[in-house]
Formats: sequence, C-alpha cells, structure tokens
Amino acid sequence: MELVLDFWHWWIIAVALVIIEILAPTFFALWIAIAAFLTGLVLFIMPDLQWQYQVFLFAILSVLSILAWRRYYTSNPIATDQPTLNRRGEQYIGRIITLKIPIEDGIGKIKVDDSTWKIEGEDCPVGTKVKIVGVDNVVFKVEIINE
Repeated sequence: MELVLDFWHWWIIAVALVIIEILAPTFFALWIAIAAFLTGLVLFIMPDLQWQYQVFLFAILSVLSILAWRRYYTSNPIATDQPTLNRRGEQYIGRIITLKIPIEDGIGKIKVDDSTWKIEGEDCPVGTKVKIVGVDNVVFKVEIINE
C-alpha cells in the first residue's frame, strides 16, 4: 500500500501547527507550520511528487525557515524600554557594593537587595567597595573600586 499525501494534508498540518502555536506559544511551531504550508504549495503545483520527496522537502524547509528567522532576529532585535527585564543578574551591572564577606581565592558572596549572589574577583577584605561589571549565569564578576 502506497502512502498518499495530497497538498491539503500539508495545509491541515500547517493549520494544526498554528493552533498549537496559539495554544502553547513556543514560537517554534510557527516556522514548521510555514514549512508545511510551503510543502503543500509545492505539492499543489507538482501533484505527482512522491511522499518521500515531500517529507524531505518539508524537513529542509523546516530547517531553512527556522534558520532564516534566527538570522533575521539576531540582526534585528526587538527594541524594548526594559531590555534586562527577564535577566535579573544583568540588572545589577554597574552597582557598587560594600563587601560584608571577604573575597578569598577569587570567590565570595554579596547580598544585593533581598538576594545573596556568588561573586568572582580579586581577593579583598571586608569593607572593600566593588563594582559589578558582569554576570555569568548566577555569578557576578566584580572589580575593586579605588577611591
């Protein structure tokens, strides 16, 4: 028995993927839905295309649509008035903190607002003022402030 896929099968898959995208916004199913729609469009133009080639075309178009979106998004990021909203550690870059616990062997801890953070920087005693200059996951990179 030969598997038969018509163009409208691909369009139904595309609609189902768009519905999945609406219900569970992952912003991933949309690009696969576009690939399914384009596969259906190619099949509409070339109705004798075998199912193996259809699946191969769908896979290639899926990868291409995702890569095209990533390339576009990285070169045209969405502008926002709060770029660090969901990146809590980055919100603290530039703050100056007085150490309550010394930095020993390049590692220490600081309390910022209501949270305790691990820090990395030069060894220094309690009372030293440090500036948060970067963040690596949940570890702040700090530099000593010379006054």
